[in-house]
Amino acid sequence: MNTKNYLILTKRYRSILSAVHMVYRLVNSTYNVKELALRLTRLICHFVHADLASIYILDDKRRKISLVAIFDNKINILLEKKSELAKITEKEKSVTRGYVCFEKKYLGIPLVSDDNIGAIILKRSKHNQAFNLYDKELISVIAEQAVTAIKNLQLYKDQQKVILGSMQFIQELIAKYGHTNRAMHLPVYFKIVKALGEKLSVSQDTLDLLFYASVLRDAGAIDVPYEILSKTSQLTPEEFRVIRNQPTRSAELIRPVEFLKPVLPIILYRHEKYDGTGYPSGLKRDQIPLGARIMSLVDAFEAMTTDRPYKNRLNVDDAIDEIKSNSGTQFDPEVVFSFVELLKQKKFRNLLSLPLK
Repeated sequence: MNTKNYLILTKRYRSILSAVHMVYRLVNSTYNVKELALRLTRLICHFVHADLASIYILDDKRRKISLVAIFDNKINILLEKKSELAKITEKEKSVTRGYVCFEKKYLGIPLVSDDNIGAIILKRSKHNQAFNLYDKELISVIAEQAVTAIKNLQLYKDQQKVILGSMQFIQELIAKYGHTNRAMHLPVYFKIVKALGEKLSVSQDTLDLLFYASVLRDAGAIDVPYEILSKTSQLTPEEFRVIRNQPTRSAELIRPVEFLKPVLPIILYRHEKYDGTGYPSGLKRDQIPLGARIMSLVDAFEAMTTDRPYKNRLNVDDAIDEIKSNSGTQFDPEVVFSFVELLKQKKFRNLLSLPLK
């Protein structure tokens, strides 16, 4: 072997090792399939100098293409709508069914585990050089890592659904047997929380956490005696202590579930007040997680517009006035401002006026 060939092989070997290492780091810092696919397209374009990289993911049950992540060396694009997926060509579909496509300007490698789970497809323009065997081998190595990562993430997501479904069922039992005074159905409650989160420009990950927190916010109520929850007279100091312990108990119940650990601060601190007079820790201002500040306002609105054993409910307008008057004391002024801005939207105002039962 001459020196030139040796140097070429050494360079390629290092490139493969570098690709494997970077994909490994990517996989270990990504927690959902969409994000993984989007980030992986950028990495692949970098390593093989493609003009466009696409990753196709099949639905793990129906075996149909459910999303396509694309990077064109400028921006990432995510296709999920039926109208967008309907434009996928038969050639692209054939790669997702397990056929390798190796052409001068087109390289398609299927993602195969026990079943076909998707595909990686690369394209080069007419001004770029043709794909070669080295490009094919490099993408095949990356594809093997991607398959393992995608399967693990899909399994993780299924496990999340099972656990969350079980907890949601428990919440329904709690409500059925009188262990919570919640009046809003979860979809309505979360739509209000989500609208506030989006208005405050929180990330998608935070919106996901807010959904989990919305489902599990009353988990600790199962330990509160019904006699306390239904009491029409003033609570004794001991009864009030039991009520104040509910957020801590809720957090303790879900703490063993690994993927729900980021939800704990929202559930634990949603009874804190902006001025520091809340519980359980007397946190104030930015010490309180934003998710907890959002849910605190929605909880209060729900409480004020719901009939309780010890008080009659307020109408929606009076409840809104009450929230405004407590801006800067009980509630974060920024969250209140966003709430008031959302009131200008008919769709949001209708949400607040929906029948609670």
